Amino acid sequence: MALLDIFRRRPAVRDRDELADFIDRNAAFLIQKAIYEYSRARAGHYSKVLFKEPSFHAAVEVSRWRAYPLGLLMVTEVVYAVLCREGAHPAQDEFDGLESLVLSVFDRYPVPQALGPAEWEALRADLAQRLKQIALHPPKRAMDIPEPYAKPYFDLMPIHEKLRGRDLETTRNYLMVTLCNIHDELTKASGGLSFPALATAV
Repeated sequence: MALLDIFRRRPAVRDRDELADFIDRNAAFLIQKAIYEYSRARAGHYSKVLFKEPSFHAAVEVSRWRAYPLGLLMVTEVVYAVLCREGAHPAQDEFDGLESLVLSVFDRYPVPQALGPAEWEALRADLAQRLKQIALHPPKRAMDIPEPYAKPYFDLMPIHEKLRGRDLETTRNYLMVTLCNIHDELTKASGGLSFPALATAV
């Protein structure tokens, strides 16, 4: 990212397509940033060597695609909380609009070579099931969203489990801070966006 990008305004999130882009962009960022930074931290002085290894790149590909649905779920929980900001619980068809939107984001991507069709389809099915569960509870604070996701995400890091150390809490804190930032960004960018708007767009 160029230095001047820090000062550029984030795009508005006013309709279904812009929300899809927001979810995709932030889910990918949430997942990939920690994978690379954690790997670099654990490798220490050997990180430059590690990052040149084809086997490491292959492991990263597996990790990031397996973790991407978790990123989608966490960012969707943020969207759910922001769209419920006025205390109105969405009707089922309204939440279905958000669910179908998130699945359409997943479907933007062809089957990753690192996984294969069977695993990719299984990840989609699991994502669809977990999305339905979001509407079964009140919106969460952004800082509480990572609780059920942090351990599964940490377990997908492309570092051997014997070398990971006791870093689960660090990963959880990273997810908390990043999701709070995503919540703030969407709150500022999403004027006029609502659950009914998503439902009527399906």
